[in-house]
Amino acid sequence: MAAPTQVGPSATRRPTAFRVRSTDASIASAATTDGALKRTLGRTDLIAMGVGTIVGAGIFVTTGVAAATKAGPSIVLSFLLAGAICVLVALCYSELAAMTPVSGSAYTYTYSTMGEVPAFLVGWNLLLEYAVATAAIAIGWSGLFGAALKSLFSVTLPKAISAGPSDGGVVNLPAVVIVGLIVAVLVFEVKIAAAVVKTLVALTVAVLIVVIAVGAPHVHAGNWAPFMPFGVNGIAGGAAMAFFAYLGFDVVATSAEETRNPRRDMPWGIIGSVVIATLLYIAVSAVLTGVAPYSSLNNSAPVATALAAIGAGWIGKVILVASVIALTKGLLMVFYGQTRLLFAMSRDGLVPKALCRTSSRGAPVRLSLLLGTVIAVVAGLTPIDTVAELVNIGALFAFLIVALGVMILRRTDPDRPRPFRTPLMPVVPIVAIAGCIWLATTFETLTWLRFVIWSAVGVVLYLTYGRRHSVVAAGGAA
Repeated sequence: MAAPTQVGPSATRRPTAFRVRSTDASIASAATTDGALKRTLGRTDLIAMGVGTIVGAGIFVTTGVAAATKAGPSIVLSFLLAGAICVLVALCYSELAAMTPVSGSAYTYTYSTMGEVPAFLVGWNLLLEYAVATAAIAIGWSGLFGAALKSLFSVTLPKAISAGPSDGGVVNLPAVVIVGLIVAVLVFEVKIAAAVVKTLVALTVAVLIVVIAVGAPHVHAGNWAPFMPFGVNGIAGGAAMAFFAYLGFDVVATSAEETRNPRRDMPWGIIGSVVIATLLYIAVSAVLTGVAPYSSLNNSAPVATALAAIGAGWIGKVILVASVIALTKGLLMVFYGQTRLLFAMSRDGLVPKALCRTSSRGAPVRLSLLLGTVIAVVAGLTPIDTVAELVNIGALFAFLIVALGVMILRRTDPDRPRPFRTPLMPVVPIVAIAGCIWLATTFETLTWLRFVIWSAVGVVLYLTYGRRHSVVAAGGAA
């Protein structure tokens, strides 16, 4: 029988839709018999999962595109800026994750600080972010897989089975297959997925070290001039584009319910993955823009392009394989994060509760199969072009709310034990919020319009379903 869900001490003075659920109630709801995940992850698993998500398509594709179209050689500063803001946000995440070691990340934290409606909107936007990112990575994986087959084995996949209908094919079969394989891994238990990710992360980082070692001696300072061709706004624009990659530490946060010692290990996983990934991004982007003109990097394989410019084209085949590996682990982790977020919303009754049932291995099989089917259809039949900004605005929205939430909880529940405390309060969350707002101002009007429309759809869904089925609104009845 489900454990009663309690609300915070101020809940009775709030409208039902804005009642705050205490962290105790969040933890209690995670202990329900039909919706419990197994705690199997350690500190190394968390860091590998975070790095595995962040160091994926971003470092092999976005780095070159952002340099060519947004920041030029100052893309190094873009990644430094994005990393700095993400470290500040990660410090806020770490305090809330250590206090509330359950699935849901920003959605769950918002429930404990601002109430049900803001929490639903955060979760709703993160769901779109995860879904679009997963489909986009699957399509990108298909393209790189086809390129690797052609480069390594001179095998060219027929267009009918390697592209969607709008691109002259019938179905993007590799994209469908990789989504199916990802689902197959995740329906067992997260420990297996973590082991796979650690192996793939090790291989990816090894390749990136080779890229840096091969390219560094050939860096020509002339390629860094002008260093800021697009000005300060270009640095901010490059940083905003980079947030597509930094989704990784939200994935770490949402794995709290499957971590053996979340109060100790979550801060290490969240902050450690951001710092390691940021250093890799800075080093690789410095080498790429140093060995080749930044304008030549606006393509789907900027790393291989840069190395070919110095006569190291032989490593192109290695880069192709590394890119496929990087996207595989990135896809695995982004899909994992999406399932755990929807799992938390389902357990709270805001989406159908049948989705939060877990198997004997502690995995949400129904939910994984449903999401896998939807994403496989989208990736197999739909072209996804410029979706990074839509993904990024959802991340910035969630990050801003978390930074605001950590300040609110310090005032509304100051005596609660905090295994990890965000330092320099309230400076850290205020600067994090300001950074998120600054980066958000670089998005196009159409991106903001899509964000507003999707949020409006979420409000309608909440009013027609979530409000009537909410566990908290029902006084804890499961």
